[in-house]
Amino acid sequence: MSLNIEALARANVRALTPYQSARRLGGNGDVWLNANEFPLPVPFELSQQTLNRYPECQPKIVIERYAAYAGLTPEQVLVSRGADEGIELLMRAFCEPGKDAILFCPPTYGMYSVSAETIGIEYRTVAALDDWQLNLPAIADQLDGVKVVYMCSPNNPTGNLINPDDIRELLEMTAGKALLVADEAYIEFCPEATLAGWLQEYPHLVILRTLSKAFALAGLRCGFTLANKPVIDLLMKVIAPYPLATPVADVAGQALSEQGIALMRQHVAELNANRAWLFEQLPQISVVQQVFPSETNYILARFTDSPKVFKTLWDQGIILRDQNKNPGLAGCLRISIGTRKECERLIAALQALSVEQA
Repeated sequence: MSLNIEALARANVRALTPYQSARRLGGNGDVWLNANEFPLPVPFELSQQTLNRYPECQPKIVIERYAAYAGLTPEQVLVSRGADEGIELLMRAFCEPGKDAILFCPPTYGMYSVSAETIGIEYRTVAALDDWQLNLPAIADQLDGVKVVYMCSPNNPTGNLINPDDIRELLEMTAGKALLVADEAYIEFCPEATLAGWLQEYPHLVILRTLSKAFALAGLRCGFTLANKPVIDLLMKVIAPYPLATPVADVAGQALSEQGIALMRQHVAELNANRAWLFEQLPQISVVQQVFPSETNYILARFTDSPKVFKTLWDQGIILRDQNKNPGLAGCLRISIGTRKECERLIAALQALSVEQA
């Protein structure tokens, strides 16, 4: 008798639509503006040759350097395989499948729902307001049974910061009931907005960070969870025995050196300048309806015929990220900030398309 393998799988996994990462979506482009990566590789040399030994669970130099960079103590820092693992560890440590729930406010990062579905945890959504700020009264109505609230600031894919007064109100609302997790994957592009200084005041605040964006290390898969010691201690109970490969820890340690941080800040300044240039150019193009403010390394824009724009550019090797399926983002495409040359090529392609449609 043949065995139906699919029937053996958990029902929620059979029904799951996996997260469509930029690489899963594919494409044959040479101008990759769809994954919010840094556009150029940063050279590193591996110095650790002890690959015959298991790595440290929490590599000391990486933890110490990140703590110094974030203005925290080492006991407030956990390192993992990207911030994505941090998202999942929090659910595994704090949410009982079939009993507890998480909550987030779309349009936002897609992995919150995928991780919850994978583990079998209910997720609740409270749509953001028209300006993509939090709908606090609606969140208050949904908090019963919620253990973890995820809030992305600056938010992906919209690019806006969440109002700090609203964050304080949400922290008061969740005190003693749930964790508030601030996803700060893009905080290097607006460092003054970090909540890291709030950890002392709020024991239930957790912050997620990554080396994938401003540090130009998306291929490294290295992220951080910042929290008070009681939270970190619980996460250490559910993390894999060896979450960071030795070469990953080696490169992360170099990236977090004084020179590495200085280089990152130089890259941020370059990308912010390119973003400012795109902000000037995009509104002048007839197929562009609206350009939204951004504090990140990407811009969200609404187009008159976004499927045609997306496909025309795709066929020219310029790959953007379609946001049409996200609530409230009909007609929107997300544009990662590339090199100046890549930004110029994007604008030239959009201008040509506008002339064609005139």
